[in-house]
Amino acid sequence: MFIDRESELRLLEERLKNNKAEFVVLYGRRRIGKTALILELIRRNGGIYLLARETSETENLRRFSERVAEYFNDDILKKNPFQNWDAFFEYLNQKSRERLIVAIDEFPYLVKGNKSLPSILQEYWDLKLSKSKIFLIICGSSVGMMEDLLGYKSPIYGRRTAQLKLRPMDFFNARKFLPRYTLEDFLKAYGILGGNPAYLLEFDDRKSIEENLLNYFRNDSFLYQDALFILREELDEPRNYFAIMEAIAKGRSSLGEIMNETGLNRGIIGKYLSVLIDLDFIKREVPVTASWKSRKGRYYIKDPYFAFWFRYVQPNVDLIETGQSEMLVKLVMKDFEQYLGSVFEEVAKQFLIKLNKANRITFSFTKLGRWWYKSEEIDIVALNEREKKALFIEVKWKTLNKNEAKRVLKALKRKTKQVNLENWEKYYGVIAASIGQKNRLRDEGLLVWDLKDFEQFISP
Repeated sequence: MFIDRESELRLLEERLKNNKAEFVVLYGRRRIGKTALILELIRRNGGIYLLARETSETENLRRFSERVAEYFNDDILKKNPFQNWDAFFEYLNQKSRERLIVAIDEFPYLVKGNKSLPSILQEYWDLKLSKSKIFLIICGSSVGMMEDLLGYKSPIYGRRTAQLKLRPMDFFNARKFLPRYTLEDFLKAYGILGGNPAYLLEFDDRKSIEENLLNYFRNDSFLYQDALFILREELDEPRNYFAIMEAIAKGRSSLGEIMNETGLNRGIIGKYLSVLIDLDFIKREVPVTASWKSRKGRYYIKDPYFAFWFRYVQPNVDLIETGQSEMLVKLVMKDFEQYLGSVFEEVAKQFLIKLNKANRITFSFTKLGRWWYKSEEIDIVALNEREKKALFIEVKWKTLNKNEAKRVLKALKRKTKQVNLENWEKYYGVIAASIGQKNRLRDEGLLVWDLKDFEQFISP
């Protein structure tokens, strides 16, 4: 199933049309859809897909020889496989007088088997391949290893002609995987699974959220096991990282709160947070009106899959391992609506960005984020600093009637008086799961949106 990734596919096909040597680095977390993207490119345009395995160099060369020989119908290569990487790249160079797509998936496995491989590739690229018509893609799932390969200390630094980091799908594109769900139920599923295609395919939208969670909370479940697999693949000392991510999942977002929750000192936490940010597991936010260097930073888990896993699964592993899935589902559902509040805030940001791109909002904003000061907080603030315009949004994961929506707006206006934006043009809005008499509120000049408005950005 190939869903979404149209923009990434379009970028690759535009480069393909150039008919000159291309060296594309494609990477992203495991099961994010990298292989599906590569295979779709090759299905449309032809080419060779080579999957590296965590095995010996000889075995990988033998398997690559088979695939290449099949593609070129080369009986001699079938009988005499490549003995080294020099022979492999020399063969590709000879075959690249015409346009040739070659994709090497899980490239880091090859580097583990031969540390000199990046140097060999660099030499062949500089002397020969860069003058050919090859369209070379190297791909990997270990974000840390791939970014090391892209770093200035790597032999292939500066050789790539394009770099593409695949990220989870947003709410609106992920929706295509579970079309039978109502939008409210899909938001619940998105809060559990995030935008990873492999995870979305694990849910059955003919079953309720609770029924799907029963399958999730099994000790043989892919959804249960995969978080551990990915984190252990990327992190050398999982124990302290796990403690930090579990603290953040509980809502301990400031450095001080994380220290108190984990018992770790500031220096250790700072080091681990930096690694988690680099690997795209967490993000650091400051008030939208503050400098990025502000000490008011808060930390959040980026991917709903990991946020859910660390909030509900990691602390309750014993229930899963002892077959008490039903008890865990009940525990989750008691707290689930509160958890979904933060998920809905992030989806509301995605919605506002889509409105902004479509020029269907009060003004074009250039900055978007939260604002807080002491005990006061505003869920979303959109700014245009050049025009000095600000939009303040309160997000509520609940149904509001007309009067409740007005009260929310009144309280929002009170809070915005503390935001230091004097002489700015200010607008106020509410985004909720559902808003009664929404059109009447709009007739009164109020900015209100709910889930029904999100549907305009979901393509069939």
